[in-house]
Amino acid sequence: MVLRSVFRAVIMGPPGSGKGTVSDRITKSFGLKHLSSGDILRSNIEAKTELGLLLKACIDQGQLVPDDVISRLILSNLRDIHTSWLLDGFPRTVTQAEALDGRYSVDVVINLNVPFATIQDRLTSRWVHLGSGRVYNTHFNPPAVQGVDDITGEALTQRDDDKPDTVARRLRAYEHQTQPVLEYYRSKGVLATFTGTETNKIWPHVLSFLSSRVPPPCDGQAAMGKA
Repeated sequence: MVLRSVFRAVIMGPPGSGKGTVSDRITKSFGLKHLSSGDILRSNIEAKTELGLLLKACIDQGQLVPDDVISRLILSNLRDIHTSWLLDGFPRTVTQAEALDGRYSVDVVINLNVPFATIQDRLTSRWVHLGSGRVYNTHFNPPAVQGVDDITGEALTQRDDDKPDTVARRLRAYEHQTQPVLEYYRSKGVLATFTGTETNKIWPHVLSFLSSRVPPPCDGQAAMGKA
């Protein structure tokens, strides 16, 4: 059977940077398995696994989940994956990055560098109809009548996470937490930063970059563990 050589990538970017869209395009274009740390955390909490119960206890008590707990959880999920993958949402600290590096060789870290002013404008322009979950954006997908859902005529609401003060706080927290991680990967020579204000303009550069690095299918067994 023809197998693809294992390619391991991490994608980083602040909330609202278009990371979800770019991740989806990468996985579809190159056949990488997309692993979201948030999805893994939620599924373990719902399944009430040992680590999931520990996570829930930390969250319920308003405590930060320790790096070693998050690292154990993510690494245990990666252990059974022998194909190329794209990791999203992990690592978020240098300690987590070191834990990942101790088990796997990361080929590239894709960093989406979108100006915070652009992200703040993008996120604070979102409004939602709570009953249906329909999302509007006052810039490129506005409701027919300002502040009103097109279908029901009911009032739209801005989520707490999309309010200006909250967005600014989230972006500052992201920068403070992840800048050392970016420096860590820059020092290892695997960081690739893509700067822009629009996902559709950033994506062609990401596509071109990965096209020359993701290995083509080859014969042989996919590598496992630390390469």
